[in-house]
Amino acid sequence: MKKILLPTDFSKNALNAILYGLELFKNEKCLFYILNTYTPNFYRLDYLIGGPAVSTIPDKGVDASLEGLEWTLDHISKKYLNPLHQYETVSAFNTLTDHVQEICSKENIDMIIMGTQGASGAKEFFLGSNTVHVIRKSNTPVLAIPENYQFKSIEHILFPTDYARKYKSKDIGLLKELAIKWDATIHIIHAAEGDEKSSAQLQNKEHLGKLFEGRKVVFEDITEQYKPNIVHSYVEDNQIDLIAMMNKKHAFLERLLVKQNVDAIGYSSNVPFLVIRDTSENT
Repeated sequence: MKKILLPTDFSKNALNAILYGLELFKNEKCLFYILNTYTPNFYRLDYLIGGPAVSTIPDKGVDASLEGLEWTLDHISKKYLNPLHQYETVSAFNTLTDHVQEICSKENIDMIIMGTQGASGAKEFFLGSNTVHVIRKSNTPVLAIPENYQFKSIEHILFPTDYARKYKSKDIGLLKELAIKWDATIHIIHAAEGDEKSSAQLQNKEHLGKLFEGRKVVFEDITEQYKPNIVHSYVEDNQIDLIAMMNKKHAFLERLLVKQNVDAIGYSSNVPFLVIRDTSENT
């Protein structure tokens, strides 16, 4: 059974991401953890000692969290009844990023699915986004769903790479699984700098092809476009349904193939955006 974590702040955007997740895995047995985290407006001594469980003073945050989870579960249970799906609600006095890490480790979560405010986002929440913070710290794949994006079959997946690393099969596994599930074409694009690929890059490209053996794969080197626009232009021109990118731990802000980082691509993406932890080494 697949285990999926669905963080929510009870917003329309968060609910939309939850519904996307239910559709994405509608034909698969899943246990969905619906998580809401909260902190009080001020830290009282009893909270610092033992948290809300030992507090004698009512906290509206606890009530709001529990009520919101109950409403969310009731809503999806009535409108999206699926015998293959089970649900568990989690209300936690904690920061979102810390509790996401905790529950992913404890429950062996396969994927995190959460909303992001998409291309219209301003810089004031660009760096403060919960989604970005979760991506930065998580070892678990994170699927970010743009605001108001409605689920549709995944027919085309975009996978940008610079061929600088020999990806591991276990890291690529989820992406390959989604491609098989939806019989999707994987578009592997490389922003060429004008020079020939090194022998290491050629070997890594060949290795990547073997990892996706049996799948429909398109390899493209793109040189004619302005680098920061490559991903976005390709999405529009090729009806891409999902962008997938590898992310090196401790190197989140490094510039990637299109001279952008995962933050920028994710926040200017109008399609779902999957970030997978990359444990490979540069070659």
